[in-house]
Parts: sequence; C-alpha cells; structure tokens
Amino acid sequence: MLNSDRDAASTQIYVWDRFVRLFHWTLVVTFTVAYLTEDDLLEVHVWAGYAVGALVLARVIWGFVGPTHARFSDFIYAPAETLRYVRDLVLFRAERHLGHSPGGGAMVVLLLVFLAATVVTGLVVYGGDQQAGPLAGMCTKETGEAVEEVHEAIANITLALVLAHVAAVVLATFVHRENLVRAMFTGYKRR
Repeated sequence: MLNSDRDAASTQIYVWDRFVRLFHWTLVVTFTVAYLTEDDLLEVHVWAGYAVGALVLARVIWGFVGPTHARFSDFIYAPAETLRYVRDLVLFRAERHLGHSPGGGAMVVLLLVFLAATVVTGLVVYGGDQQAGPLAGMCTKETGEAVEEVHEAIANITLALVLAHVAAVVLATFVHRENLVRAMFTGYKRR
C-alpha cells in the first residue's frame, strides 16, 4: 500500500452502510418521480408511490436492526438539543457529528413521517377515486376526492422538508468543511 493510500485510509471512517446509501438515493429518485407525475402518468405516479412506501418501511426496520449509525437510537436527540444544534449550525459553530447530527436526525424522522403520510393518503385517494390499489372498495369516491387535497398538501410539505434538508446539508458541508454528499455516495466520512 502506498503511503498516500495509507494516509487517506487512516483519515476516513466508514459511516453510511450500503443499505442507507442505496435507500437515500433510491428515495430521491422515487419521490421525485412520484412528485412530478400524476393524472396523465397516474400508473407511474402510483408505482413510484408504492416504491416510496416500501423504502420508508424498510428504513424504519433498518432503524432498529441496522448498524450503529443507521439506528434511530444513534440519532434521535432531545428537542432542546436539536434546536441548540440548529441554532449553532446557523451561527457557524455547530459541533460535528460522525453520524447524523441532532438536526439531521430530526430531519430523518420528519421526512419518514411525512413520506409515510403522503403514501397513506395517496393510497386512500387511489382506492377511493380510482377504485384501485390495496384500498379499492374500502374507500368511497367521495373519500378519495376529500383526501386528495390533504395528499397534495402533505406532498408539498414533504418537498419543503427535502429542500430544507438540502440547504442544511450545504450549510453543514461548509461549516464542518466536509463533503457530506460525497459521504452519502462512498459511505466514508473524515475521522
């Protein structure tokens, strides 16, 4: 091994396992597809929504059985600690965390909750409005129509959370002088 390879290896630590990375980038694609399609591309929208639902379910399970930094117990902090971290990040003095920061952990939970709510309301809309999917026959057309605005509102809130997440990643990358996007591709962060 060359000295430069050894030096690079000694400065990096494996943080994001393959499942977390694959989940993250697949979710980016499936949520984007679901968000940008409907009506004329309803079948694409529905299948992308199913994929989002399956991903969220898998991530929740992984949050209990996955490696250390994938577990909820590693990144769920008290609300006061989370707010303190967000304040400090905005003031460019936040403490660096190897796994998810308190703000990042809160965002993971918020995104999972809102993604799940988007999927569930989408299933109600599809089951009622189209009389299709797993809730076909269990929801009336009126119920589907009534929930459609809620589904769209929750999807828009989810998009706003995604945009806030991206902005926070950019800010944290700058504050901590660490390329967090690269880390989500490679799995490695600075020691």
